[in-house]
Amino acid sequence: MKTTVIIPNYNGMSYLEDCMKALKADTSAKFRICIVDNGSTDGSLEWIRQNCPEAELIAMGENTGFCKAVNVGIEAAQTPYVLLLNNDTQVVTGFVKALEEALEEWDRAFSVSAKMLDMKQPHLLDGAGDLYCALGWAFARGKGKEAARYFTREGEIFSACAGAAIYRRDLIEGLGYFDENHFAYLEDCDLGYRAQLHGYRNYYSPQAVVCHAGSGATGSRHNEFKVRLSSRNSVYLIYKNMPLWQIVLNGPLLLSGFLVKYFFFLKKGLGKIYWRGCLSGIRLCRREGKSKKQDFSKISKRELFRIQIMLWGNIWRRFIS
Repeated sequence: MKTTVIIPNYNGMSYLEDCMKALKADTSAKFRICIVDNGSTDGSLEWIRQNCPEAELIAMGENTGFCKAVNVGIEAAQTPYVLLLNNDTQVVTGFVKALEEALEEWDRAFSVSAKMLDMKQPHLLDGAGDLYCALGWAFARGKGKEAARYFTREGEIFSACAGAAIYRRDLIEGLGYFDENHFAYLEDCDLGYRAQLHGYRNYYSPQAVVCHAGSGATGSRHNEFKVRLSSRNSVYLIYKNMPLWQIVLNGPLLLSGFLVKYFFFLKKGLGKIYWRGCLSGIRLCRREGKSKKQDFSKISKRELFRIQIMLWGNIWRRFIS
């Protein structure tokens, strides 16, 4: 048994039954299941106890955030691989085996992201792995595109979407786990970024297919909670993973990217929330960032330059591909 599937849950009663039914039907590989409940109040904790006796249940008692929940699950796992899976998903048979095989296919592979389909419109992609660009934007490849036509081949990505991705557990431990300062949002991009800085790679497998409802915990794509945390974490991610010369080099692009986002959310009535989130990110960098910032004296300049080329190239991919 190579893999532990870790499902973080917070008030996900409306999704859990279908999620677990689909996962149990995947007999392509033997795997353990660990559900980490983040203080749910909707009855899902009781449902898990009654209907999922085969799963290890860790009850946190309160909402500790996505990062803390999955870290606890990873620490409890005893398998070489951990597979993170959102509770608002339904896997297609063969999902676990496809991710295991993909992770073993590439040298220096840190993670492999699945092919995520839109739950309501499964002919459309919800994401084919994540990219990050010099505008300071992280985004899902192919979102909204025809799944049968786009991103049908495996390949390298910037980071795996932690909603449906497999990781090498020992490498997560070596990199320091998911940064719990994030609480939620961009924590997967941050971890994938750190992996790249240390010479590892992240990949995408179109053979591992899962349907994803999206925003299962927050209820909507754009809301105050998500905008505040995402903008805060965008600032924090840059500070942690870029040396000063790279921040200066990308400065004009980063500023442009943040301004575009501000005006985007301003039209949605969330401009102040976005701006306050950015200011909160600056405070987070000053308060917690120094202890979490990468030691760039231990990181190859070759990796830094390789990543910089990716950051520039991903601007083009954001608008063209």
